[in-house]
Amino acid sequence: MKIHHIGIACSDIEEAIQEFSDYHTIVRKSEIIFDTLQNAKLCLINTDTGLDVEFISGEQVSKLVKKGINYYHICYEVDDLQSTIDNYLAQGAKLISESKEAVLFENRKVAFLYVSYGLIELLEK
Repeated sequence: MKIHHIGIACSDIEEAIQEFSDYHTIVRKSEIIFDTLQNAKLCLINTDTGLDVEFISGEQVSKLVKKGINYYHICYEVDDLQSTIDNYLAQGAKLISESKEAVLFENRKVAFLYVSYGLIELLEK
Protein backbone atom coordinates (compact mmCIF):
# COMPACT_ATOMS: atom_id res chain seq x y z
CA MET A 1 0.00 0.00 0.00
CA LYS A 2 1.41 3.37 -0.98
CA ILE A 3 0.11 6.91 -1.09
CA HIS A 4 -1.23 7.66 -4.56
CA HIS A 5 -2.58 11.20 -4.15
CA ILE A 6 -4.37 13.63 -1.89
CA GLY A 7 -7.82 14.97 -2.69
CA ILE A 8 -8.67 18.65 -2.50
CA ALA A 9 -12.28 19.88 -2.51
CA CYS A 10 -12.99 23.08 -4.41
CA SER A 11 -15.80 24.96 -6.08
CA ASP A 12 -13.86 25.78 -9.26
CA ILE A 13 -11.13 23.37 -10.38
CA GLU A 14 -9.36 25.75 -12.78
CA GLU A 15 -9.22 28.48 -10.13
CA ALA A 16 -8.01 26.04 -7.46
CA ILE A 17 -5.26 24.71 -9.72
CA GLN A 18 -4.16 28.25 -10.56
CA GLU A 19 -3.90 29.09 -6.86
CA PHE A 20 -2.09 25.80 -6.17
CA SER A 21 0.43 26.60 -8.92
CA ASP A 22 1.43 29.77 -7.04
CA TYR A 23 3.11 27.45 -4.52
CA HIS A 24 3.92 24.29 -6.49
CA THR A 25 5.31 23.45 -9.91
CA ILE A 26 2.81 21.43 -11.94
CA VAL A 27 4.43 19.07 -14.43
CA ARG A 28 1.28 17.40 -15.75
CA LYS A 29 -2.44 18.06 -15.59
CA SER A 30 -5.20 15.74 -16.73
CA GLU A 31 -8.31 16.97 -18.45
CA ILE A 32 -11.14 18.00 -16.18
CA ILE A 33 -13.67 15.20 -16.42
CA PHE A 34 -17.10 14.52 -15.01
CA ASP A 35 -17.43 11.08 -13.44
CA THR A 36 -21.09 10.10 -13.27
CA LEU A 37 -20.46 7.34 -10.72
CA GLN A 38 -18.61 9.77 -8.43
CA ASN A 39 -21.02 12.60 -9.32
CA ALA A 40 -18.13 15.04 -9.45
CA LYS A 41 -15.80 16.99 -11.71
CA LEU A 42 -12.23 15.76 -11.27
CA CYS A 43 -8.71 16.64 -12.35
CA LEU A 44 -5.40 15.04 -11.39
CA ILE A 45 -2.17 17.01 -11.37
CA ASN A 46 1.41 15.86 -10.83
CA THR A 47 3.95 18.15 -9.22
CA ASP A 48 7.72 18.30 -9.51
CA THR A 49 8.00 16.95 -5.95
CA GLY A 50 6.19 13.74 -6.86
CA LEU A 51 3.02 14.76 -5.05
CA ASP A 52 -0.13 13.99 -7.02
CA VAL A 53 -3.25 16.00 -6.21
CA GLU A 54 -6.82 15.31 -7.27
CA PHE A 55 -9.09 18.34 -7.40
CA ILE A 56 -12.77 17.56 -6.82
CA SER A 57 -15.75 19.84 -7.35
CA GLY A 58 -19.44 19.15 -7.26
CA GLU A 59 -22.33 18.51 -4.96
CA GLN A 60 -20.56 15.84 -2.88
CA VAL A 61 -17.96 18.36 -1.66
CA SER A 62 -20.02 21.56 -1.73
CA LYS A 63 -20.80 21.52 2.02
CA LEU A 64 -17.11 21.17 2.86
CA VAL A 65 -16.14 24.00 0.54
CA LYS A 66 -18.83 26.28 2.03
CA LYS A 67 -17.30 25.63 5.47
CA GLY A 68 -13.82 26.48 4.13
CA ILE A 69 -12.62 22.87 4.33
CA ASN A 70 -10.55 21.95 1.31
CA TYR A 71 -8.64 18.86 2.40
CA TYR A 72 -10.86 15.96 1.33
CA HIS A 73 -9.01 12.64 1.40
CA ILE A 74 -5.79 10.70 1.10
CA CYS A 75 -5.69 7.92 -1.48
CA TYR A 76 -3.74 4.71 -1.12
CA GLU A 77 -3.02 2.41 -4.05
CA VAL A 78 -3.55 -1.23 -3.00
CA ASP A 79 -2.91 -4.63 -4.54
CA ASP A 80 -6.20 -6.23 -3.49
CA LEU A 81 -9.04 -3.78 -3.03
CA GLN A 82 -11.56 -6.08 -1.37
CA SER A 83 -9.15 -7.62 1.12
CA THR A 84 -7.89 -4.14 2.05
CA ILE A 85 -11.46 -2.95 2.57
CA ASP A 86 -12.13 -6.02 4.73
CA ASN A 87 -8.99 -5.35 6.81
CA TYR A 88 -9.98 -1.72 7.39
CA LEU A 89 -13.54 -2.70 8.34
CA ALA A 90 -12.18 -5.26 10.83
CA GLN A 91 -10.21 -2.41 12.46
CA GLY A 92 -13.35 -0.28 12.85
CA ALA A 93 -13.36 1.77 9.64
CA LYS A 94 -16.71 2.69 8.11
CA LEU A 95 -17.37 2.07 4.42
CA ILE A 96 -18.62 5.33 2.89
CA SER A 97 -18.78 4.27 -0.76
CA GLU A 98 -18.79 0.75 -2.18
CA SER A 99 -16.10 -0.02 -4.75
CA LYS A 100 -16.82 1.36 -8.20
CA GLU A 101 -14.92 2.23 -11.35
CA ALA A 102 -13.23 5.63 -11.46
CA VAL A 103 -12.98 7.29 -14.87
CA LEU A 104 -10.04 9.47 -13.81
CA PHE A 105 -8.01 6.35 -13.01
CA GLU A 106 -8.63 4.38 -16.21
CA ASN A 107 -11.70 2.69 -14.68
CA ARG A 108 -9.74 1.07 -11.87
CA LYS A 109 -11.97 0.52 -8.86
CA VAL A 110 -11.99 2.83 -5.85
CA ALA A 111 -13.73 2.74 -2.48
CA PHE A 112 -14.01 5.38 0.24
CA LEU A 113 -13.78 4.66 3.96
CA TYR A 114 -13.84 6.78 7.07
CA VAL A 115 -11.06 6.03 9.55
CA SER A 116 -9.87 7.72 12.74
CA TYR A 117 -7.78 10.26 10.82
CA GLY A 118 -10.38 11.12 8.17
CA LEU A 119 -11.59 10.02 4.78
CA ILE A 120 -9.46 7.67 2.72
CA GLU A 121 -9.79 6.42 -0.81
CA LEU A 122 -8.47 3.01 -1.78
CA LEU A 123 -7.45 2.63 -5.43
CA GLU A 124 -6.97 -0.79 -6.98
CA LYS A 125 -3.60 -1.28 -8.71
